[in-house]
Amino acid sequence: MEPVLDLAGIGFGPSNLALAIAVEEHELPVRARFFERQQRFGWHRGMLLEDATMQVSFLKDLVTLRNPTSGFSFLCYLRDRGRLIDFVNHKNLFPLRKEFHDYFEWAAERVEHHVSYDAEVSQVRATGDGFEFTAGNQQVRTRNLVLATGLEANLPDGIEAGERIWHNKDLLTRVDTLDDPRQVVVVGAGQSAAEAVAFFHDRFPEAEVHGVFARYGYSPADDSSFANRIFDPAAVDDFYSAPEDVKTRLMGYHANTNYGVVDGDLIEELYRRVYREKVVGRQRLLLHNTSRLTDVTADGKCVVESLADGGQLPIDADVIVYATGYRPANPARLLGDLGRHCERDERGRLRVTRDYRLVTDDTVRGGIYLQGGTEHTHGITSSLLSNTAVRVGEILDSVLRRVAQQQAEPKLQAVK
Repeated sequence: MEPVLDLAGIGFGPSNLALAIAVEEHELPVRARFFERQQRFGWHRGMLLEDATMQVSFLKDLVTLRNPTSGFSFLCYLRDRGRLIDFVNHKNLFPLRKEFHDYFEWAAERVEHHVSYDAEVSQVRATGDGFEFTAGNQQVRTRNLVLATGLEANLPDGIEAGERIWHNKDLLTRVDTLDDPRQVVVVGAGQSAAEAVAFFHDRFPEAEVHGVFARYGYSPADDSSFANRIFDPAAVDDFYSAPEDVKTRLMGYHANTNYGVVDGDLIEELYRRVYREKVVGRQRLLLHNTSRLTDVTADGKCVVESLADGGQLPIDADVIVYATGYRPANPARLLGDLGRHCERDERGRLRVTRDYRLVTDDTVRGGIYLQGGTEHTHGITSSLLSNTAVRVGEILDSVLRRVAQQQAEPKLQAVK
């Protein structure tokens, strides 16, 4: 039997939201549906701090770099919300993160007819020209899969989340459980860690806030014009075709555009706070550089250990927040038995074609596409918003070419 769908999207964060919009805007009808295990759209809700801004221009929204005339752009959202002139007068390329999340929700509502929420996907298997799987209580058949299962919180080895140990992704959803904390510890040196330090310092004026990181200080993000070219769509072509040693060097050269770095204004603000407290003689913002956190227990006890001289500072923390980043969700885990039909390189990484499709053996005839988890093949924008609009256009074009080829094959065989 012919598969019902041309493509099924698994996961419905910003990446597959952008793909759903591309489907909606396509000149020809596309049979597509997206399946999301959450009950509604949500994107890093636990870090939607009131003053936090995006680190990417509003022009790199869900559509503009693919279709500048789209009615799903951030500017169209602002017009709909009655804030377009106010935003223009603001003279700012970087909206509040809460505002951009509201933009995502606004767009998601307009394509919700393509989405099944509260539908966790399981039992994916290859069948004929496509795939079958279970999503909630639905049985789904599709010619192509697009996996956008997002990122998973990364905690150091031996650390388990609990009542007093959080990952920063849960910051806003759990902060109300704190009752007048006296000691707060934040581990990490990136943007989320610095934001969490500033947040706790503001929220609890009687608490001591400890920032712990191995570096000598917070490092500023390189957002200069030339460095930002690493996020250009053309940079994906350059990276994909480069030899492996060049790929490694490029990631090393430009890691400071995205990884473990902090907005310069926030660095200056935290320094001002530390200096002001030294002047007034009451220091409760304590930044422990060249240090690590050891001897962590579930009840919040821990030790800040200096990497320089081995000195130790015991702390009985009300909460320890690890702002230690994310790792891509493993697509092979979702694919189950299908994973053994996916080819891997000499380092065990999944092989991916330029159009973001997994390379599989001949037993798998449908296409499996990745949105995320392709940093080793496509570069730094693999899981970032910067290239999302262009990437989904490339994936949709590839899917529709494959669908057309599959539909043409029986006709060619009949002619022969």
